[in-house]
Amino acid sequence: MSPRGVAIPDLRERLFTAAERVVARDGAAALTSRAVTAEAECGKGVLHTHFAGLDEFVAELLLDRFARGARQAQALEAKVGQATVADNLREVVLALMDALPSAVVGMAMTRPAAALHTREGLRSGAPAFDAIQDAFTAYLKAEQRGGRLPEGADSATIALALVGTIHHLLMTRVPGRAEDAEATTGRLLAVLLPG
Repeated sequence: MSPRGVAIPDLRERLFTAAERVVARDGAAALTSRAVTAEAECGKGVLHTHFAGLDEFVAELLLDRFARGARQAQALEAKVGQATVADNLREVVLALMDALPSAVVGMAMTRPAAALHTREGLRSGAPAFDAIQDAFTAYLKAEQRGGRLPEGADSATIALALVGTIHHLLMTRVPGRAEDAEATTGRLLAVLLPG
């Protein structure tokens, strides 16, 4: 337990990671501010000192994970010309699935105050699916310029299909069944990137 009055480095991330562990281990119903702070080994009131309440905390967790996902998608730019286009995209899609825990996404969408806070954050420009789609499109266009994707391929539509699939998988996946996401992503990429 951190001593009272002592600054905790990376407190937001520590609380977010603790919340993900609580949800993964005990389910979404077990997520309380007390469960989060106990898991993070912080004082009981720390969460409420930094967030207006559990709903704001859940929304901020989701927005943070979307931003992390967008950064992972933007990192595709460094992979242009490496491995295969399908392998690069598959790697990022699966990393995004890990970055956005389905139970947290579900909580943020089913708790009205959390959903409202999330929508406000997205309207204010917080990166989410649109930033991920833009990163996929930019990557695919770069691979097209390099000759690794056919000139006639519709990069924007391929990116949209990938983002739509990620959204679908996030909303429907069963925790602990990562093979479903991997298999679905593989089938989609085989259709979108023939040859």
